[in-house]
Amino acid sequence: MAYQGFAQEYLGMPAVTRAYTTACVLTTAAVQLEFITPFQLYFNPDLIFRKFQIWRLITNFLFFGPLGFSFFFNMIFLYRYCRMLEEGSFRGRTADFVFMFLFGGFLMTLFGLFASLFFLGQAFTIMLVYVWSRRNPYIRMNFFGLLNFQAPFLPWVLMGFSLLLGNSIIIDLLGIAVGHIYYFLEDVFPNQPGGKKLLLTPSFLKMVFDTPEEDPNYNPLPEDRPEHLPRDQDQHEQQHPQ
Repeated sequence: MAYQGFAQEYLGMPAVTRAYTTACVLTTAAVQLEFITPFQLYFNPDLIFRKFQIWRLITNFLFFGPLGFSFFFNMIFLYRYCRMLEEGSFRGRTADFVFMFLFGGFLMTLFGLFASLFFLGQAFTIMLVYVWSRRNPYIRMNFFGLLNFQAPFLPWVLMGFSLLLGNSIIIDLLGIAVGHIYYFLEDVFPNQPGGKKLLLTPSFLKMVFDTPEEDPNYNPLPEDRPEHLPRDQDQHEQQHPQ
């Protein structure tokens, strides 16, 4: 019974959230079972560009450390805010959501080229939290029953929590910076006088991820219609119902 409930919840997740969280969990499981090691996953420009280990551009976003408090904390926030974004402001806009992933990942990778950052998954989570928080500014938040604040302060509260745990806040600051860049270019600048939309989702992403809208004025050929009656017979029966 519990398995059926979990399976139903899992299948009910939106596609991008399900794919990303599943990849993160499977990557961590593979490390825990010693099928792979973190040394095969971390971001290393030298190995990427000289040894052509291209997979590191992706895997460094998928590993959040060994099983423990930090891993589950990150997974909860990743799942929650990724799903709320996908089901909220990106509802029906899967291609735009995927483009935000690519844009954010690209900026973080550029920064990673000049800094000694090995895993960027936490920064990516903070980016998602930041974008959600700025698009829902009036929601009241409660952090472990200790703090009450408005949603836009959530990324900063998480950064402070990381600081209390003794972690470096560079990753959190990177996530906040990239999230703000995306939010400004997508939500703020286009609405300014003389502003315009600069982040345009490529058409091939829309072709892959977005279902084309049906034309309400389209009339299929008789042989393609779901009804078995010819069109003129349909009209005749509508005019002369029995």
